[in-house]
Amino acid sequence: MERRSFLKKAAAGVAVGTVAAPAIAQSQPSITWRMPTSWAKSLDTLFGGADYVCKRVGELTDGKFQIRAFAAGEIVPGLQVLDAVQAGTVEIGHTASYYYFGKDPAFGLGTSVSFGPNARQNHAWWHFGGGAEAMAPLYKDYGCIALLAGDTGCQMGGWYRKEIKTTADLKGLKMRIGGMAGLIVAKLGVVPQNIAAPDIYPALEKGTVDAAEWVGPYDDEKLGFAKVAKYYYYPGFWEGGSMLHTLVNEKKWNELPKAYQAALQAACGEVTTWMLAKYDAQNPGALRRLVASGTQLRPFSRQVLEAAEKAAYEVYDELGAKSAHWKRIYPDWKKFRDEQFLWFRVAEHTYDTYCFNSKVGQPAAAGKKA
Repeated sequence: MERRSFLKKAAAGVAVGTVAAPAIAQSQPSITWRMPTSWAKSLDTLFGGADYVCKRVGELTDGKFQIRAFAAGEIVPGLQVLDAVQAGTVEIGHTASYYYFGKDPAFGLGTSVSFGPNARQNHAWWHFGGGAEAMAPLYKDYGCIALLAGDTGCQMGGWYRKEIKTTADLKGLKMRIGGMAGLIVAKLGVVPQNIAAPDIYPALEKGTVDAAEWVGPYDDEKLGFAKVAKYYYYPGFWEGGSMLHTLVNEKKWNELPKAYQAALQAACGEVTTWMLAKYDAQNPGALRRLVASGTQLRPFSRQVLEAAEKAAYEVYDELGAKSAHWKRIYPDWKKFRDEQFLWFRVAEHTYDTYCFNSKVGQPAAAGKKA
């Protein structure tokens, strides 16, 4: 896809649904696809996002292009979605690219890496900073094309059976952690394990892992982590804004009528906004409920964050020798990231810092009488 084509194609997709639906119904073929996902059905924002894409494609094509979403394990395990799409076992899948960093570390840049951009900055990179074009050759190597289709926003730092005050507390800790963040925390002594969502609670309950991170309060509450771990840390420095993707088998994509391609692109664009907004709306209440039920909310210490950031950039420097894609993508990604950080410091950070710390207009002051 050409840079800056997102809005044009999204608009085209909407036009398919609002103006051209009768023409599609009359002239286009009926197509049915299966979409395995990396998510449990109970996760109504992640799996719900995949299901949203499927329903919107059906609506935009007047029911001629039908996609059905499947939870992790129903067709393939949650961490094998890319493999299934690549093999042509299925036509399409919904997943997080960083699950496949073991195949190539550059997959991490497609979702989120430690101390990387936040959600808005990631979307800017993907759509206008050359991100989609830079990542396309990597996906092509695996027989896929990738459409941005969701974002969790900044995540939490996970659930721990013990307090994490210094890096010494991390040594020997067995932790479920997604993506290539495991490479970072391993430098701090953590023993990382990549486990799909449905298997995290049993692992934490049985002591197979000592700690686990997933997304944030809304999902974590649903998965029941507070029942088996007491301490809840923040921020998830490895996931400042985690992009999710719809992966489409390249051959199947090329066989789709253009109108169906446009409908799928439009649906993926819609769900990215929908998912981020839903998490932002649901997380505050979930966090309040968790804390009220006894969860101990803790920030990572500056010592832990600084040690992790140092480890992260050591890893990034090493990866260029191991991955041609990383070596090709990372320098421009880093430059774009640095520019985004500079800009956000000027306006966004200043505004947020003032508002979040101001006592004027805050809930505590709202009920006071003059």
